[in-house]
Amino acid sequence: MSGIFGIVSDRNCVDDLFYGTDYQFHLGTKIGGMAVYDRKDIHYKIKSIGLYPFRPQLFNFKENVKARSGIGVVSDYEVQPFKIKSHLGNYALAHVGKIANLEKLALRELEKGKNFIENTEEEFNQVELIANLISQGKSFVEGIEIMQNEIKGSSSLMLLTKEGIYLARDKSGRTPIVVGRKLGSMAATSETTAFENLGFEFEKDLGPGEIGLLTNEVYRQLKEPRNKLQLCTFLPIYYGFPTSCYEGVNAEQIRYQFGEFLAQRDLDEGGFDVDFVFGIPDSGVGSGIGYSNKSGLPYERGFVKYTPTWGRSFMPQDQKIRDLVAEYKLIGNRRIIKNKKIIITEDSIVRGTQLKEKVRELFKHGATEVHARISCPPLTHACNFLNFSRSKSIMDLATRRAMKKVEGRDVFDITSYTDENSEKYGRMVEVIRMDLGLTSLKFQYFNDMVEAVGLPAENLCPGCWREVEA
Repeated sequence: MSGIFGIVSDRNCVDDLFYGTDYQFHLGTKIGGMAVYDRKDIHYKIKSIGLYPFRPQLFNFKENVKARSGIGVVSDYEVQPFKIKSHLGNYALAHVGKIANLEKLALRELEKGKNFIENTEEEFNQVELIANLISQGKSFVEGIEIMQNEIKGSSSLMLLTKEGIYLARDKSGRTPIVVGRKLGSMAATSETTAFENLGFEFEKDLGPGEIGLLTNEVYRQLKEPRNKLQLCTFLPIYYGFPTSCYEGVNAEQIRYQFGEFLAQRDLDEGGFDVDFVFGIPDSGVGSGIGYSNKSGLPYERGFVKYTPTWGRSFMPQDQKIRDLVAEYKLIGNRRIIKNKKIIITEDSIVRGTQLKEKVRELFKHGATEVHARISCPPLTHACNFLNFSRSKSIMDLATRRAMKKVEGRDVFDITSYTDENSEKYGRMVEVIRMDLGLTSLKFQYFNDMVEAVGLPAENLCPGCWREVEA
């Protein structure tokens, strides 16, 4: 995943750009960068944020430049933002998304005589490809349209130019771009959270495929949005910051409702004799509170996240690092946990790395029962649209490993495993429960998840649970 922020102002805006970009930090943990236009040229800085956070890495750049427009990005994969020289003029580019046909398009561009910088990931850089496609247009808008039509997957982007910042939301709207305003300045962001402390008021969500130009006075639409919206459902489930809103719905309120639906299902089945409930930080907390409010069970902080240094545990690509983060980022409160029966809420189970370790720790701290309630249905498919999980194999998913164990082979029809009333679904969940060492395990039903999000089902991407063509 990645997050982007852009601003155009009638005064020096580098502080707002710096802090606005930093408010995207929960969306990416590998690369951070800023690009500014000082009325003469574009200046940019890209830094690794894998070991040190965004602010200390980019602070000196902020202090040494002055500009009235700029873009910033945090990314968990590609190096960005780039400064590009082209027949359209100089510009800087940052994007959010995943190009599923990246290699095919890049090889085609190579045959045309285009160049790509070799990088340590041994893959083509998506931002470079986007720049090559945009350069085929006679204008920035035409170039962006070419890019949108050529790629499979998704891309929301910002182009910093002397005219302002061109904004383009993914053609299916899977990732947001939101415009805000304050006196003398206009800004755009992936996360509305970035507006709150910087004094910006929400103005509009770009629609799917919409293209526009941001100046310090106005956002001007240059291409109307498409009709079909497919917002990434995993944003409110996991990625999104609690104070952010997507298409008018708030992430934390959605998570409360996830917990309420899970609690109601337990209540309908007779409830549980347990002592308290708590949510696994960060994105399981909201559903834990919702579960507590609905069920009447007390809410306790069984685990507390050590927020100063530890990030999110399934973003890192290396399994050893994922295991390390999962082990160290949460600290159990032994005096609360000991001799207690507990319900924990979690946003999702991807590989099971964090949850398995935490369940083991809860029992080590003296818990007598640990019941898990998961905010979303079992994740059964690889995402074709966002780089939220770069596992080498889909079989890394906890669900796929469980299916393989049930079937006794690698190849099988997964249709029955997505039917919540089927025998195979129940067997899959039981295998996952046993592997994680839980007393009981229940996932959210698909229809309950959609209702909790509060948008029509056709406006949500089901790609984590259904086959969706890129």
